[in-house]
Amino acid sequence: VQLQASGGGLVQPGGSLRLSCAASGTIISINAMGWYRQGPGKQRELVATITSTYNTNYAESVKGRFTISRDNAKSTVYLQMSSLKPEDTAVYYCNADEMYYCSGDKCYEDTVRHATDMWGQGTLVTVSS
Repeated sequence: VQLQASGGGLVQPGGSLRLSCAASGTIISINAMGWYRQGPGKQRELVATITSTYNTNYAESVKGRFTISRDNAKSTVYLQMSSLKPEDTAVYYCNADEMYYCSGDKCYEDTVRHATDMWGQGTLVTVSS
């Protein structure tokens, strides 16, 4: 099981991008999912999170500009980013805080697995003219 992030790229200030992060494998359930970012010379910081019941939380710096959403049937979390600024330039990482999945293609009682604090590989977003 892994998280695969995509959608990063180069965009001009004021532009938009949509990031996606999908969990591969036979997923039973995922608790909260979120996006974090790490800019040049900075520590990783929270961008937004969303619970399994769709409660959301945003960093103050992105409120009103970014929207996090998820599709539980696809085990995917999205981040719609608008009105992008140069200071949004960073590698964006997706996270799943808790996940239940099956070790094979089908689920049996003895193939259920539990994982915590899973991270995707990161996708680079560059905001520049």
